[in-house]
Amino acid sequence: MVVESKAIISYIQIQKEDLAVFRFKPKEGETLPQYKPGQFLTLGAHVQSENKVIRRAYSIASNPENRKYIELYIRWVRKPLPGRLTTVLFSAKEGDEITWIKPTGAFTIEEKKPNGEPDDRRIVCLGGGTGLAPFVSYARHLHDTGSKREIVVLHGASYVDELGYREELTQLEEESLDRGKDKWSFRYRSTISRPDEWFNRTWNGQKGRVETFLQSKNEEMSPLEKLVGEKITKDNTVFFICGWQGTIDGCLDVLTPKGFVTERSKRPDKSFEIKYESYG
Repeated sequence: MVVESKAIISYIQIQKEDLAVFRFKPKEGETLPQYKPGQFLTLGAHVQSENKVIRRAYSIASNPENRKYIELYIRWVRKPLPGRLTTVLFSAKEGDEITWIKPTGAFTIEEKKPNGEPDDRRIVCLGGGTGLAPFVSYARHLHDTGSKREIVVLHGASYVDELGYREELTQLEEESLDRGKDKWSFRYRSTISRPDEWFNRTWNGQKGRVETFLQSKNEEMSPLEKLVGEKITKDNTVFFICGWQGTIDGCLDVLTPKGFVTERSKRPDKSFEIKYESYG
């Protein structure tokens, strides 16, 4: 049985016509649900043209230490057909009512290895488009809880104005550089997959899809390895990947031949180094 609660859209920040940050608060008398970084929230809205409630799940970008609202990073689906729920959301106003179902999902940070030992390996997050959302939650959570575990967020998008949370993530890296990695260890890099298009003419960063951070030529260090200053191995790094299936496949094509194993294909001892979540 689905248990729904009422929520209010409390904030809308339009990044571009089909991309926005939404914040949701419980309706008066309701309680903000508990959740873990990496989990998703299911929203519901009545679609008049179909006379029924449509529900969709979205990864949470806020962190559980923030008890004021839940934040989502959402793209308005318009092709091949307009998304029914996203069309409702992008037509909504602050103060409008919506329903939600409590967060769930297993795309969460592992604090221990299968053998029970603490897992202090570097966390590398690879997100395509709005697949960045759970990694914003990871970063905010580790920052606000004072964690010293190293985290690297790598984000890929088609256009510069689709690099959501760029300012916040850059500030988190600057804080890491100022305070020292022994206190807060964070790195952020982004890449543009259509660098030759006019809108991206000012871009001088990494070019290509997000998996290019993992690729190397002539046995040289990959861009990721150059960033962290050492060779990436299954003993020092775990990967989290989120985005379209093409993003997942592109990253696995690089990591699998190097001996990295996914949670869904874990070894007999239940060990693995890769978690992924696809939304298409």
